[in-house]
Formats: sequence, structure tokens, C-alpha cells
Amino acid sequence: MDIANPTDEHSMLREMVRNFVKEKVEPQALAHDREERFNIDLFRELGEMGLIGLTAPVDSGGAGLDATSVVIVNEELSYSDPGFCLAFLAHDQLFVNNLAHSGTEEQKERMLPKVCSGEWVGCLGMSEPDYGTDVLGMQTSAVQNEDGTWCINGRKMWITNGIVDEEGTPADVVWLYARTGTDERGRAELTTFLVEKGMGGYSSGQKIKDKLGMRSSTTAELVFEDCIVPPENVVGEPGESMIHLMRNLEHERVGLAAMSLGIARRCLAEMNAYASDREAFGKQIREFGQIQRHIGESWAEYRAMRAYVYDTARQIDLSEAGHRLDSDGVKLFATTSAKNIADRAIQVLGGYGYVGEYVVERLWRDAKLLEIGGGTLESHQKNITKDLSRDPGVIET
Repeated sequence: MDIANPTDEHSMLREMVRNFVKEKVEPQALAHDREERFNIDLFRELGEMGLIGLTAPVDSGGAGLDATSVVIVNEELSYSDPGFCLAFLAHDQLFVNNLAHSGTEEQKERMLPKVCSGEWVGCLGMSEPDYGTDVLGMQTSAVQNEDGTWCINGRKMWITNGIVDEEGTPADVVWLYARTGTDERGRAELTTFLVEKGMGGYSSGQKIKDKLGMRSSTTAELVFEDCIVPPENVVGEPGESMIHLMRNLEHERVGLAAMSLGIARRCLAEMNAYASDREAFGKQIREFGQIQRHIGESWAEYRAMRAYVYDTARQIDLSEAGHRLDSDGVKLFATTSAKNIADRAIQVLGGYGYVGEYVVERLWRDAKLLEIGGGTLESHQKNITKDLSRDPGVIET
């Protein structure tokens, strides 16, 4: 069995997305990177193909697929345009998957069809100007009013899809985490809110410009100033956010590792082809030991990434947490491997690898974000060490 295509349905999905990437994604990738612009029309084409809402129920407009399918789509999109894939991931895996597995029936009935079609663009609001990995330190707060509504104040930062166009239009809907109290141990209690465009007090702040990479996705600040949210837009019970936050982080980290896999595969393909095309001192440069080292090590790392990513996806249960050890482990390994393979590709291509036309410099820039977003390398190292302390027996299984 091919671990990356375990069923005929998975193979068909890969072929469909790969063709879409070749015909639609690749031609626009360089221009949207240069312009730092999100291709919302192309995003909505994914909705027309039934690829937005991959894990949402079919009767709500989703595709009803598994974690392996998510990995396939992320890998194929990132082979060409990781920035575009990041915007897709923020919507599909951070918003839609969260809503599908944690929202109320009324919330799902009202919102899933709109976000699965691409009519609405969603995002997740967790990071703040002064708080990232330290989730429980967040300062955005929500206080319940006498009429049952909630008043939210605070700012969220580094939000992918926070704005959707050059006019600064904010995301149609935000999966927002806010502090609503303190537990008996003095830790913040977090509550999840669905904040919709048009609600008073919700607006976009600055667009983050001149990013190193992932330029074809928008990154922005979101502002909540006495933003009033009705009680029906609360997800679950107040103080329950950590339950679904941790579950969805596992899903997100496997998705980001899959993006790394797409970057690595493209960079490997580019350096391998160039090593045959380019000649120096009367022979193909692939005949030189220095080039062979770059290609050989990249092939080995790519294959190891591929096995780890798809094995982890195979084990992920989208409806519950419990896979942190490998969701952290695979992202820790895959993201740095992708960056290293992209770096080798630039080295093999030499001067050509340093310019945008030859793709690998863009992929190298994009790869770096994956070592930071969705959990830093340092946070994964901490989590893995903690989990192995709690259950050392897993090493021997």
C-alpha cells in the first residue's frame, strides 16, 4: 500500500488537485507573491470544486474527508504556492474544521454552507501583539452583559485571512478566543466566540506588509473595541476553549507539515532537473560529489518526511485530541527539513536559485514561516519532552 495514497479515492483526489495546481495555481503564484495579494477568486474556485470544508459534513456543503485527504491537498497546493495554501489552511483547517467539530447545530446550519462554498472567508484569532505561544497569557477579554450578550475588547495579531482584499475588508467571520475569567489555580479561562463582519466594534487594523514569505496570503491585525456578540455566537460553554483548541492544534500542525512536504518535493524536483541541464567543466553538474550530496541528502529527508507526515495523518482522529506527540514531532521534523532542502536547491541552482523566476528562492522564504506559525520549534521540543516524560514507554512500542 502507498502510505500517501491509501485508497483509490485518495489517488483521485491527488490527481484532481495536482491538475488544478498545474492549470490554475502555478501561473499566478509568482505575481501574487510579488504583489503581496491574496487570490480570492482562485480560493473560491476551490469552493466550487468542493475542496473548501474538506472535513465538514457533506450535508453541510463539505467534503466529509479524512486527515489524509487534508494532507494531500495541502501538499499539492504548496508544491506551487505555499502562501495561497496558507490562506486555504487558515480557512479550511482553522475555521471550518473547528466549526464542524465544535460548533452548535444552529451555528453549523447557519455558517457551514457559507464557509464551505467560499462565500465567506474565515480566520482564527488567537495570537496577540504580546502573546503567541503563551496562549493563556492573552489579554483580549470578554465580559457578559445583563442581557446575555458579550462585550469583547482587545487586539489579535498575525492573523492569516484577517483581511481579504486591498481595501482592508475584514474576514467575514472569526473563530475568536478571549479571556472570560480565572480558574481556581489562577489560570485564564478562555471562551470561543464567532465574530461576524458587521458586528459593531469589530474591524481590521494594519495589514502586515513586507513579509519574508507567504506573501500571497494576507496577514493582518484585528481590532475589537466594545464588540458586542450575541450569546448564540458562543461556542460551547464559557471557559471550555482549551478542549477544542488543543484538538485543532494537532490537526493544524499536521497540515503545516504537509505544506512542508509540498515545498520539499518541488525543491527536490527543481534541483534534480537543473543538475542534469547545467554543465560545468564539460559535464553535467550532477556528476560532482558536492551536488550529489545536496540531492542525496534531500531525497532521504524528503522520503522520511513523507512517511512521517502520512503515518501521523493516518492516526489522527479529527473529533478528539490525543496525538500531540506526533503532531508536534512531525511538524518539528518536516518544517526544518523543508527549509534545508530549499536551501540546498538554491545552492545547486547557484545564481539562478537566487531569483524569483526559478521558484526555489520563494519556497525557501515561505518555508521559514512554518518553523514559527502554528507552534514554534521550541514549543514542539518542550511538548515532546514533556509527553515522553509522562509516557516513556511509547519509545519502545
